Amino acid sequence: MAKMDFLKNRVGVEVEFGHASFIGIDLLKMQIGSYSGLDKIDIGVYVVTTLSFQKKMKQLHELNWEGSLNFEKVVKYLPHLKSAIQVPVLVYGIDLA
Repeated sequence: MAKMDFLKNRVGVEVEFGHASFIGIDLLKMQIGSYSGLDKIDIGVYVVTTLSFQKKMKQLHELNWEGSLNFEKVVKYLPHLKSAIQVPVLVYGIDLA
């Protein structure tokens, strides 16, 4: 099984600050972890940054977030993966106040 970032009490957690291309791999890890043969998780939690967080970090620290995954992209693409990802996934976006 592809290893999740965190796994505890049947909750699988993926934290992704990388390129947007990782969304499919990360979400499939959750599906594999919930599949009847493995039966390790009942819910997935996906933690990413928001677009506003990335813009602020670019302003403050000149960090390059070009092509990075963000909350808005996950929310946009998750419904298209509904047939492949059947485990519930809670998406958290890290933002600045």
